[in-house]
Amino acid sequence: MELVTKNLDHLGLVAGMCDEIGLVETIDGLCGTQAHNKNLTFGQCVKCMIMNGLGFVGRTLYLYSEYFEDKPIEHLLGVPVKSQQIDDNVLGRTLDRLFELGVTPLFTKIALKAMQVIGIQVTSLHLDSTSFHVDGNYQGAIGEDESKIVLTHGYSRDHRPELKQVVLQLITSNEGNLPLFMQAASGNTSDKTAFSQIISEHIASFREAVNNRYIVGDSALFTPDSLSEMKGSLFVSRVPHQIKKEQKLIEGSQKECMIPIGEGYLGIEHEVVYADVRQRWVLVFSEAAYNRECRTLRKNFLKGSEKELKSFTQLSKERFACEKDALKKAHRLVSNFNYLKVKGLTVSVVKKHGSLGRPKKGVEPNTVAYQIRGIPYTELETKEAMEKEKGFFVLATNDMNREDFPMQNVLQTYKSQQSVERGFRFLKSPDFLVSSLFLKKPERIEALLMIMTLCLLIYSAIEHRVRSQLCKNNEFFPDQKKRPSQKPTTRWVFYCFLGLHLVFIDGEKNRVTNLKERHQIILRCLGPPYERIYYSEFW
Repeated sequence: MELVTKNLDHLGLVAGMCDEIGLVETIDGLCGTQAHNKNLTFGQCVKCMIMNGLGFVGRTLYLYSEYFEDKPIEHLLGVPVKSQQIDDNVLGRTLDRLFELGVTPLFTKIALKAMQVIGIQVTSLHLDSTSFHVDGNYQGAIGEDESKIVLTHGYSRDHRPELKQVVLQLITSNEGNLPLFMQAASGNTSDKTAFSQIISEHIASFREAVNNRYIVGDSALFTPDSLSEMKGSLFVSRVPHQIKKEQKLIEGSQKECMIPIGEGYLGIEHEVVYADVRQRWVLVFSEAAYNRECRTLRKNFLKGSEKELKSFTQLSKERFACEKDALKKAHRLVSNFNYLKVKGLTVSVVKKHGSLGRPKKGVEPNTVAYQIRGIPYTELETKEAMEKEKGFFVLATNDMNREDFPMQNVLQTYKSQQSVERGFRFLKSPDFLVSSLFLKKPERIEALLMIMTLCLLIYSAIEHRVRSQLCKNNEFFPDQKKRPSQKPTTRWVFYCFLGLHLVFIDGEKNRVTNLKERHQIILRCLGPPYERIYYSEFW
C-alpha cells in the first residue's frame, strides 16, 4: 500500500471561490483552448496563478512548477495534470493571451459576475491609484505606435524614484471591498488626468451595471474636467488644499460654530459653486487628526528651525564685496524661512588682508568686506497659527439633499474610500506574489497586474461571504485570542487552514486530515462548492 499526502491548506477555499464565480468558464469562453496547452486551458492557468498568488509564498513566475509539487493540483483543478506542466512557457503564453483580449474589459466582466454571485449591494464606487516599481529592461512585443503602458519614472508611492514604475488604477465597491475595475497605466500617468478619462469612459456603464449612487475619490478626483464629466452622477471628494476657497474656509473656521457629526468629528457646511457645479462643501474637524498633525508639526518645526538656523549661520560667515549684495542675499534667504524670523538684520564692515596666505607681522588689513548680522528667533504665534489650521479638511458633494444625505453621511461615504486603500496595501504586502515585477515584456506586466487584482477579488469575496454567513447563521469563528468573532479576516482564515492534507492511498483520494470544528464552521458558511473539496463524501 502506497501512502502519499499533499498539502491542501487554504487553497481549497481559493479554488472554490474561483469555481463559484465561474472564473475559468468566463476566461475560456473568450480565450478558447490553448495551443500546445499540456492539458491546461487559459482559464485553468489563471486559476493556478491565483492559487499561487494567494499561497503567500512570494515566488516569481518561473517557480510555479516547484510550488505545485506538493499540492493536490488535480483535485483543485478537477482535471488530470502534473505540476511539471505548469511551467513558465504555458503561463507566459497565458499572460500574452490575456493582454491580447484586453485585461480591463476581461477583468470587469469577471468582477461584475462575482458581485452578482456574492450578492453585493453597491451604493458607492471608490476610485484611486497606486504604483509598482519594476526592475530590469523591458522590450515590448508590439509596435511603438500601438497603445500600451510605458515603464518609466514618475511620482513613486514606494519612495523608489530611481526605479521605473507602472501605475494601477482601481475602482472598488463600498460593500465587500470588491475590485470591480482595474486598469494599468504608464509610470508617469497623472491621477488628475487619468481619473477624468476613467469617469468619461466607464462611469456611465458602471452606474447602469451596479446601480451605484456615488463616485468617491480623493483630491485627485476634484478637478474641473472630472467635475464636468460627473454632471450626471453624484460624487463625494476631498477638496485639494491648493484651492484658495478651501484655504480661506479653513483659515476662517471656528470650532465653536461647528456641530458634532459623530466619532470625534465636527462639521459645518457651505454651499458653493466651483467649476460651474453647484455643490456642498462640508468643513470637517477631526480631533484625532488634529493631535496627529500637531505631533508631526512639532517634529517638523524643530527640524525646520534647525535647518534654517544652520543656513543663516552659514550666511553670517560669508563675506561680500558690497553692502547691497549682502542685504540682497540675506533678504532672499530670510523671506523663504517658514519657522524662523531674524531681528536686527544689519550689515557690518570687516577688514581683511587682500593677499593670500598668512600676513606678515605688523601689516594691517587693507581690504574692506561686509558680513550679515542678525538675531534669529522663533515666535510662538507662528507655531500656534500653524496648529490652528491642523485637523481640518473639506469634503465636497453635488448631492444637495441635506435631509437624505446629511453631513454625517457625506463623511461616512468618504471614509469608505479606505476600501480601495486596503486593497492596495494587500497588493503591496511582501507576503503577496511580487512587490517588484520581474517579467520580460510590459504587456505581461499589464496582464500580471490583472492576475494580482483577481487575487484581491477572490480574497475580498471570501471575506465578505464568510462574514455575512456567520451573521446569518448566528455562528462565530475564534479569533487570534480564541474569542468568538463574526468578522474574521481572510488572512486569519487562511492561516487557520494551514496543516490540512489530502491523503492518497495507492493513487486514489481518501480523505482530508486534521479537519477541526473551526474548519467546519467556515465550510458551512461557504457551502457545497467548498465542502466538495474538503469532504470525501462529496468526491
